[in-house]
Amino acid sequence: MAETTPNHTQTVSGWAAHDSSGNITPYTFKRRENGVNDVSIEILYCGICHTDIHYVKNEWGITRYPVVPGHEIVGVVSKVGREVKGFKEGDRVGVGCLAATCLECEYCKSDQENYCDKLEFTYNGVFWDGSITYGGYSKMLVADYRYVVHVPENLPMDATAPLLCAGVTVFSPLKDHGLVESRGKSIGIVGLGGLGHVAVKFAKAFGHHVTVISTSPSKEVEAKERLGADHFIVSSNPKQMQGAKRSLDFILDTVSAEHSLLPLLELLKVNGTLFIVGAPDKPFQLPAFPLIFGKRSIKGGIIGGIKETQEMLDVCGKHNITCDIELITPDRINEALQRLANNDVRYRFVIDIGAATSNN
Repeated sequence: MAETTPNHTQTVSGWAAHDSSGNITPYTFKRRENGVNDVSIEILYCGICHTDIHYVKNEWGITRYPVVPGHEIVGVVSKVGREVKGFKEGDRVGVGCLAATCLECEYCKSDQENYCDKLEFTYNGVFWDGSITYGGYSKMLVADYRYVVHVPENLPMDATAPLLCAGVTVFSPLKDHGLVESRGKSIGIVGLGGLGHVAVKFAKAFGHHVTVISTSPSKEVEAKERLGADHFIVSSNPKQMQGAKRSLDFILDTVSAEHSLLPLLELLKVNGTLFIVGAPDKPFQLPAFPLIFGKRSIKGGIIGGIKETQEMLDVCGKHNITCDIELITPDRINEALQRLANNDVRYRFVIDIGAATSNN
């Protein structure tokens, strides 16, 4: 493992954290030459994910410094390798969390490469050549075309960027449970943040009755009037929670803060499913009785495969679904990370990479 190889000859400007303070500063580094299976991408926008905070501060104990975060990347193809299929110069494209997988296991062969044992991420991973991967807080990226997707022409690039992580993270469980094709189910969305607000948009576009479950009563107007939710439950209100018992077919839990599963399970109908995409630091306590007396299931998942990510973007193009964003310049990355840690954003920060100057 090395930061670079002799093939890393392209000098790139970006922004990196160098220690667990998490402070982001300008950083110049090398990317590999465009290979036969690669596309080079001029990065226009990159979303800021909560995962970026964990990595820049080494909260999971796995960060390789310097770390260039960013796995919600959109831009334009500037170079295409000779073995690349389906992409050409000038294409609007996106890159999410995946940089490499084994390509040979049962999961890679069934379009579930996000569950490959050998998957490597877009940043803080180790690529096939042994080099450390650097993410989208930078002006250009070289990516294997098998991990690149097309961005529909009708979608704005900036508000599309977070879909590469947040969007597919909530789309995948809906698709897995037949909720993209079917209509008229009762779906609960726990948490109205970067993931939750996109989940509400998807569920409504697919024709379902949507209930937002939140600890914040102040979010009710936003959930109903702007995002179109049908119902709103304050999870700390016992009367509201009791009144909604056995009312939901499916619950998507997007919350990363510590919380109890027991009250949520009680909201599910018999045979209902609670699907977890948030990642609290402390383990959940698993209550047995709501499961066995309701024939209920608890599942979890991360992002989606590349084919599923492309399908998600195509669905977004069809229904005109994007993320609600606050656009920032690179000199405000540290401010944005702090505000994100304080839940002070509606609902995703996106870095305008094209606005960067030599002083940022």
